[in-house]
Amino acid sequence: MAEAASQHLSLPSRLLELCALLGAPRDSLRGLEQVAQKKGVKHLSALDPEVLSIFVPPFISKGDSQMAGANCGTLGKTRRRSFRKKRERPRPEQWKGLSGPSRVPEPEDVTIPGGVDLLALPQLCFPGGVCVATEPKEDRVHFLVLTDVCGNRTYGVVAQYYRPLHDEYCFYNGTTHWEPSWPAVSAAGCFVPYAVCVVSRFPYYNSLKDCLSCLLANLKLCKDFEVDSPIKDFAAKLSLIPSPPPGPLHLVFHMKPLQIVFPARADPESPILDLDLHLPLLCFRPEKVLQVLTCFLTEQRIVFFSSDWALLTLVAECFMAYLYPLQWQHPFVPILSDQMLDFVMAPTAFLMGCHLDHFEEVSKEADGLVLINIDHGSITYSKSTNDNVDIPDVPLLAAQTFIQRVQSLQLHHELHAAHLLSSTDLNEAQAHRRAWQQKLNCQIQQTTLQLLVSIFRDVKNHLNYEHRVFNSEEFLKTRAAGDHQFYKQVLDTYMFHSFLKARLNRRMDAFAQMDLDTQSEEDRINGTLVSPRRPTVEKIASRKSSHLQVTHRRMVVSMPNLQDIAMPELAPRNSSLRLTDTAGCAGSSAVLNVTPKSPYTFKIPEIHFPLVSECVQAYYADFVTLLSKAMDFLAPDNSLLLARYFYLRGLVHLMQGQLLSALLDFQNLYKTDIRIFPADLVKRTVESMSAPERAQAERAPELMRLISEILDKPHEASKLDDHVKNFKLPKEYMQLDDFMKRVQESGIVKDASTIQRLFEALTVGQQKQIDPETFKDFYNCWKETEAEAQEVSLPWLVMEHLDKNECVYKLSSSIRTNLGVGKIAMTQKRLFLLTEGRPGYVEISTFRNIEEVRSTSTAFLLRRIPALKIKVASKKEVFEANLKTECDLWHLMVKEMWAGKKLADDHKDPQYVQQALTHVLLMDAVVGTLQSPGAIYAASKLSYFDKMRKEVPMALPKTTVETLKHKINPSAGETFPQAVDALLYTPGHLDPAEKVEDARPKLWCALSDGKVTVFDASSWTIHQHSFKVGTAKVNCMVMADQNQVWVGSEDSVIYIINVHSMSCNKQLTDHCSSVTDLIVQDGQRVPSEVYSCSMDGTVLAWNVSTLQVTSRFQLSSGGLTSIRLHGGCLWCCTGNSIMVMTTNGFLCQELKIEEHFKDISTSFLAFQLLPEQEQLWAACAGRSEVYIWRLKDLAQPPQRVSLKDCSEIICMIRVKKQVWVGSRGLWQGTPRGKIYVIDAERKTVEKELVAHTDTVRTLCSAEDRYVLSGSGREEGKIAIWKGE
Repeated sequence: MAEAASQHLSLPSRLLELCALLGAPRDSLRGLEQVAQKKGVKHLSALDPEVLSIFVPPFISKGDSQMAGANCGTLGKTRRRSFRKKRERPRPEQWKGLSGPSRVPEPEDVTIPGGVDLLALPQLCFPGGVCVATEPKEDRVHFLVLTDVCGNRTYGVVAQYYRPLHDEYCFYNGTTHWEPSWPAVSAAGCFVPYAVCVVSRFPYYNSLKDCLSCLLANLKLCKDFEVDSPIKDFAAKLSLIPSPPPGPLHLVFHMKPLQIVFPARADPESPILDLDLHLPLLCFRPEKVLQVLTCFLTEQRIVFFSSDWALLTLVAECFMAYLYPLQWQHPFVPILSDQMLDFVMAPTAFLMGCHLDHFEEVSKEADGLVLINIDHGSITYSKSTNDNVDIPDVPLLAAQTFIQRVQSLQLHHELHAAHLLSSTDLNEAQAHRRAWQQKLNCQIQQTTLQLLVSIFRDVKNHLNYEHRVFNSEEFLKTRAAGDHQFYKQVLDTYMFHSFLKARLNRRMDAFAQMDLDTQSEEDRINGTLVSPRRPTVEKIASRKSSHLQVTHRRMVVSMPNLQDIAMPELAPRNSSLRLTDTAGCAGSSAVLNVTPKSPYTFKIPEIHFPLVSECVQAYYADFVTLLSKAMDFLAPDNSLLLARYFYLRGLVHLMQGQLLSALLDFQNLYKTDIRIFPADLVKRTVESMSAPERAQAERAPELMRLISEILDKPHEASKLDDHVKNFKLPKEYMQLDDFMKRVQESGIVKDASTIQRLFEALTVGQQKQIDPETFKDFYNCWKETEAEAQEVSLPWLVMEHLDKNECVYKLSSSIRTNLGVGKIAMTQKRLFLLTEGRPGYVEISTFRNIEEVRSTSTAFLLRRIPALKIKVASKKEVFEANLKTECDLWHLMVKEMWAGKKLADDHKDPQYVQQALTHVLLMDAVVGTLQSPGAIYAASKLSYFDKMRKEVPMALPKTTVETLKHKINPSAGETFPQAVDALLYTPGHLDPAEKVEDARPKLWCALSDGKVTVFDASSWTIHQHSFKVGTAKVNCMVMADQNQVWVGSEDSVIYIINVHSMSCNKQLTDHCSSVTDLIVQDGQRVPSEVYSCSMDGTVLAWNVSTLQVTSRFQLSSGGLTSIRLHGGCLWCCTGNSIMVMTTNGFLCQELKIEEHFKDISTSFLAFQLLPEQEQLWAACAGRSEVYIWRLKDLAQPPQRVSLKDCSEIICMIRVKKQVWVGSRGLWQGTPRGKIYVIDAERKTVEKELVAHTDTVRTLCSAEDRYVLSGSGREEGKIAIWKGE
């Protein structure tokens, strides 16, 4: 039943689609001999080729087909058979009958794979026609790319070889021999070309070339009428070989006399690279390579020319590989036969290839073409196009760096191998060459990827992810004037549009990974800031030193660090181990010394003939046996390789018809590497199962979960919103919601509450809607101010007084002050006077030291001039500036910054300063927009912090201020704050194999809807912007070992994050309801077991290395919210009781809530065990008390610790001899998130901390020295507290 049901499936990764033999038809050859006898072969014309034989899998003998249908499980859509033009076996005098009538065979039925046009295939296999030769020629190969109507590509490798026209010529070991027994009538000699074409869905150019080389060695030993058999055997072998899954495992297959290696793609998003990527670098100078890449990026009509057909495809494919992850979206026909030359007249962008003989013809006949001569390394344009083909230059700095890096590459294998002895083993020599090529390919990929990152890195700064908007106009303004033409053309292409979609979908491809790896410290810090960006003092200094040389930007964090956290001794900050930042360092021109990891290989078993069902099944059985042995010898923690073995074994099980075994192997990919999980194949497999099979599968819990997910859940990928909008100014009146969306799209500000205040400011005294002209004026005013800030140039003398991360946000007009004449400058830290005449620096005050700000007027001649007075704590003299018409605006701005700094200091939260800066710049834009008497009043609507300072007491209680160290905002840059659902601190590890950034301590923060953001806990800057672990709420996190963080989710899945790659490629799906807690044994540096629990009462023990469940049990009561490990037992909180269970699931004792709270209805919310004190601490729903039981006697009534002004306890943790309780309570009559610190020995509240404006949702400890608290969605911040 399984085998019958699986007949409609097709294996997704089979190497071979079809194999064909092509050549001149028999009739033409007979006529050719007659002409040759009369005229001589020198006057013979080219022949028209045709398909002589075609072989399409599966290859099963006819007599065996019935049995194969039941046992082979080939998963083919229809039964395919070989098609061949039948030839008669030669008679003793066959040469005499060549002119006789030919027999026309009836071809057998055959199903041709989509995308392969049998009418065009002969022309492509013989693009120059079938040219008869007077002597044998060298075998040669070329490569095809075939595209179907849907744009799907298949790839062909064509090997041409020559055979004598008559059988008197026989080939032995590749040498032609004359047989003298035949008549001398054919002394002239004719050699006719034939071609063998292999078509595959995968671009295995080098591997399939090696395969065909082996085949031709066999064909030369065969008579003309015998060639079909070895070709069919060859095709049958390839049809049974799967393409390796993405990753580090390459497949090796022995095809005498060579070992054939089929390389895997690096990851599921990457293309297969079976190319020598240095070929274009041998053909073109680096400057020309850049020109060709520009032609691709601007989507020109490109035609490659060469006298070598093979180079046309290989060079074009190399250039497309250089551009990854950008992809060519237009027609790609790398080889045009003589009959296809009219294709170059197509009006749209394309990429084609022609023989060099047609260069003049194409150049004269077609307009608007870019003609690239591979043989000469030149680029020209077709006639009448000098004016309308404008190929811009690549941005200068990126081009210079690329050229220098290419020049430093070692492109010649002979130089690399000069010191080596000659290898006497062909396969060994090939392996050496392959390893050298792999390293060179990796270096070239890194070089070209760095080029793309340096060109497009800043694109992300002009994207709005929520509304999927790219502000191309503003992006262009940030580019150098000389680069505008390049970017204007590139930004208007399909290729770039597809690139934008990937960025907006936050795809972590090679581009995104390199952008992250080479990110400067300044960019990393900017990721945590919500204020508008301005050039820092360091950037201004580097700009002044040279326009072409920019220093490394290593920024100092502008926020208080936790000095007490000990860091391991690492390399100095400026000795970064990061990859070279090509966008910011022209001097780093040497190519990276990239040493790719040696891939693993798996040798495919031999395939035995004849190809009958028993032989095929024996091959599959051998395949499974070898895979199983390899898995047995594999280290348990090598999940990357294990996943590839599971994938391959699952495919082979499918081919055997063993569907349940296949599903079990595919299900194991969740635990090893879910990226390569073949969802579509599994879905089709499940749908093909009969009812009994489905029932059998659903009896296995892991398969029941798999089947449910595959069939019941809609495919998320199909729901991805792929549209991209370019920002445009509105043309209609806007209400608040539409205005908010437009402002967010513009990139001015994202925070919804700030935009609401801006709306109020722009609509003061009028109807609550904004007209398009007002929005346009506001937008232009903002952008003009932004552009002016980019042009700020400070004298060296001034920059010496400023921190290198300071930015000038506002400059006044030239005014008179009591400190001299000049301009007042505002940074995020201070006010200073930029004196005129001899440029100088006079500090007015830091915002922290301001005591008073007043707007007054001063007498000058017969009138009063508005003036600003600032009283500074450390100075007796009051600063006075005659700001005239600017006075009121500066008064508002300085007060807002002063209030923001006061809040930042009181709450230890630098985000207040960043937010104040945003308010200040919006005030400036509002005044510039309205330009009316009421403009200042309108701008005052944005004076948010100054109003808070006046209306609400800003100072926190003394105890809170003393204990609070710092606050960070994981929702920075989001539209709304997001609740902090879970926190995890992981200590730093000094591992020579790690990057410096990986060795630092980290804070893992789980936000709403499965988002996880990672902070560098040594500087509290973003280490990794948010990535997703499912879409449900995260309940818990734990560090399972130094390489893994486990995340328990509401969706019942445990997600495993690799701490080095920051990727989530593993999932544990054994729970059937919400995962509520994860724990490891306390005190174990490298735990061997992790315990997990779920809401339905399931408790599982996991082996960390193998990810296998070692034990499990189920609590009958359900409602399991948390577990603790103590004394070899698991303490389980179920709401109604706390149960003490052995790790095997036997009940030892139970604390029932009803026995202690008979008069009220409540349930356990959280609990902690204090082994040193032999105590159990618990909190109950709706109660403001903590209850303490003695572990030795749970039946005794508990002690109680009352929490003053506490409304509800949410969470609690133990920190040394203290218990920290997170809650919702009251402070000065207003709801607040509060933390109570209780002394565990005296059972008294030591501290009452006013932590957040919203509920304290989660607590975690950082090495028992710091405690971190996360708040609800109203605030969405994390507080770092000093532990005692």
